[in-house]
Order: sequence, then structure tokens, then C-alpha cells
Amino acid sequence: MQSEKITGSMSEKLQDTALRAVLAGLMRLPYTKRVALMGRLVARTFGPLAGYRKRALANLAQVRPDLTLQDRQKIADLVCDNFGRTLIENYSYQEFGAHLRGTTPTGDGLDALQEARDMGRPVIFVTGHFGNFEAPRHVLTQSGLTIGGLYRPMSNGYVDAHYRETMTSWGGPVFAQGSRGTMGFARHIKSGGMGTLLFDVHVSEGTALPFLGQDAFTSLSAAEMALRFDALLIPYFGIRQRDGLSFAVEVDAPIPHGDPLEMMQTATAALEERIARHPAQWFWIHRRWKPAR
Repeated sequence: MQSEKITGSMSEKLQDTALRAVLAGLMRLPYTKRVALMGRLVARTFGPLAGYRKRALANLAQVRPDLTLQDRQKIADLVCDNFGRTLIENYSYQEFGAHLRGTTPTGDGLDALQEARDMGRPVIFVTGHFGNFEAPRHVLTQSGLTIGGLYRPMSNGYVDAHYRETMTSWGGPVFAQGSRGTMGFARHIKSGGMGTLLFDVHVSEGTALPFLGQDAFTSLSAAEMALRFDALLIPYFGIRQRDGLSFAVEVDAPIPHGDPLEMMQTATAALEERIARHPAQWFWIHRRWKPAR
């Protein structure tokens, strides 16, 4: 079987080579030191160089003009630290999963989730780029659930070739967004499966929904799929704790079926509530409030 051919620019190839070198060096370190060091590297070096810190500051200025510049700078630094930690945790998925063992999920959705499991009813989990979005999937997988997912491929194909392995190498089936992958994910849900969708990225063909006080174009597909296949739509989140390594996993009550727009607004409100509690744990580095095309 021939390996998949990857195409991209020389710049993308060089970016991938640099990332692979950093990852290879970090993977030689003990897990806890590795995670802490990657957080510092992204916060102090890679984040500013890549423009992540600048973008986080711009988003914070747009959405939270009430904050002082000093507070926005502090949050932006912590955002980059969390992003770095999340990245290396997900590349260290076996050790990350082992570190999460013993984590007890909490929340009003646990009973409904257990009932769906017993009945073979499909479940779509919705979450955002917050804390570590893979922490809930790890913890619930360890409880005996099989949870897949649908992810947006990285724009750099060289990076995506190994990044996707952080999701596909464990748990349930994970599909890349696109007509083929979305159909595969839909079949998985239709058959009674469970899967995760991250809904907090800009979708140009999405619907404008208020997010942190600003309209953000949001896909309604998670809600539409839940209605189509009579699946529970459950928000869940992995919240990083003070030690920078542990997580609280919160599983919300299922969102009542109804109008897809209202369902996704409820999911958005669940994410907003976490951001209000832990503003530095959301990925402010994303271009979330881009205008429609």
C-alpha cells in the first residue's frame, strides 16, 4: 500500500521540520517536565514569533476592552502556555491518558450519558478549544466508552500527517472534515456511536451567533446531526487545574432538541461560562470573529 502523498510549500515543509525537531527533543524528557517546558517555549518564544500572542491580544482588545492592557498581556501569555501544554500532551497521548487515570468526571449529564450507553443511543459531545479538549474523551474512554470524533485538518499537510495521529491512535474512529469524513462520522453516529465535535472555530458558511458579545459564524451541524439521528447533544470540557497537569472533566446535561440555532446557542453559552471562570484557558489565538465571505 502506497503512503499518502503530501504536497505543500517549502515554507510549510520547513515549519514541519522545525516542529518535528522540537517534538523529538521534548519527547526525551520526563512527561511532567516536557509539558511544563513546552508551555514556556510557546509562551516566551514560539507564540510571539508565530503571531499567536499578537492575535490573542487583538481578540482580547476586541471582546474585553474593559480589561487593562496589563491584564490582557497576562492572559495572552497564559493562553500561549496552555496551547503549548495542550499540544505536547496530545502528542504524548499514552502518557497523557495515564496521567488522567483516576480523574472522576462530574456534571448533570452523567446519568443521561449512562442511560444512552445502556440503550445504545448515539451521543454527540460538543466542546471548544478550551483547557485540553481531549481530556474529557480520555477520561470517558477510560470509563469504558468508545468516543470518536470529527476534526478540521491542519492547513499545513506535513504537520497534519502526524498531528492527526494524536487523535486517531486511540479511542473511537476519528474522521477529517470534508464530504468523505463527515459522511463517515455521520454513519458512526447513526449506528449508535459516540463522537466529539469542536464547534468554536470560524465557519464562513455558518450562522452568526453571539459569542462573548460578538457575532461569530458558527456551524449548526452538530445540532442538525443530533436531530437527524436522535442523538444526545452533550457539552463537555476539560479544565486545567492549578498544577498545570491535572484536569477537571465536566459533563453537562444534554441540550434539549429543538431549533438547531437555539441548540448551538446553548452549547455556546456552556463554553462562555467556562471562559468566564478561566479566561486564559480558551484559545484566543484563533481567528474566531472573521467576517463572512
